[in-house]
Amino acid sequence: MAQDIKKTWDIIFKESSDPKDLPEVKGYDFTAKLDFNRFLESYASTGFQATHLAQGIQILKKMREDNATIFLGYTSNMVSSGLREVIAYLVKEKLIDVLVTTAGGVEEDIIKSLKPFFIGSFDSDDYKLADLGINRIGNIYVPNNCYIEFEKLMNRFLDKMLELQKETSPVPASRFIYELGKEVKDENSIYYWATKNNIPVFCPPLTDGSIGDMMYFFKKKHPEFKLDISDDLVRINDIAINSDKSGVLVLGGSLPKHHVINANIFRDGADYAVYISTGIEGDGSLSGAKPKEAITWNKLKADAKEVQIEGDATIIFPLLVAGGFADG
Repeated sequence: MAQDIKKTWDIIFKESSDPKDLPEVKGYDFTAKLDFNRFLESYASTGFQATHLAQGIQILKKMREDNATIFLGYTSNMVSSGLREVIAYLVKEKLIDVLVTTAGGVEEDIIKSLKPFFIGSFDSDDYKLADLGINRIGNIYVPNNCYIEFEKLMNRFLDKMLELQKETSPVPASRFIYELGKEVKDENSIYYWATKNNIPVFCPPLTDGSIGDMMYFFKKKHPEFKLDISDDLVRINDIAINSDKSGVLVLGGSLPKHHVINANIFRDGADYAVYISTGIEGDGSLSGAKPKEAITWNKLKADAKEVQIEGDATIIFPLLVAGGFADG
């Protein structure tokens, strides 16, 4: 028995060698006056996802230093939230070169330029909200009046698109979004600035939302109206092919993530990748797939600088932008 205890003791207290050239785990010292840049820098030695965030900031800085073409992919809930204004900042300052999103990621920005969304609760009485004509996205409330105003704008806009189709037939989805940006007067809008700065926006599923609902009724009156996505496929792939360096920044998963990284197949993979995701890898979905999986598809280069930050983008992305873009 004594010998067994000694073996156990020797195993538990086996002497080790300290790792060389690795930083110590250490958090931010709040006893001094807050220095925001040092606060962000402290994430590197904090551990867990804070360290991944710090790595993401450094990768973004490297993208910019190397003048990489930066593709930003984001799902519609990013625009539902206050991240809309963060993305608009990047587009206004021309810090992003290509946008890829879903139909909701387009229409909700335009709707917000007409009517506001409101902070509510995840634990709301949804039956009561339905009676009040209020739609819920998590803890964000969207009154039906938002869509009534949007319909007024879209009815006028679709007439314009039908006229444009006589010159460009059919209208590419990216051109549709470009022209839609001209209708916006709100400088907090992503697509106001995308149009002003001629930054392309790609949205293959443009019909999957309120825009699609309105197109349905419009096509009942004008069956000749067409919308093209194949021209956009050539356009985004050509942008990737002609980029000396390519970087991808993805919020969430779904189609925007895949469309961004798939375009980079045609240049043998992106050079940089920063993902923010709450998806899990175990179910095999793209949303939870880590950057290393994209290497097997030649969507990222084998030596790409990459990181996945696991967590809520509404918390992580503003910090990432503050460290990677807003530092001058």
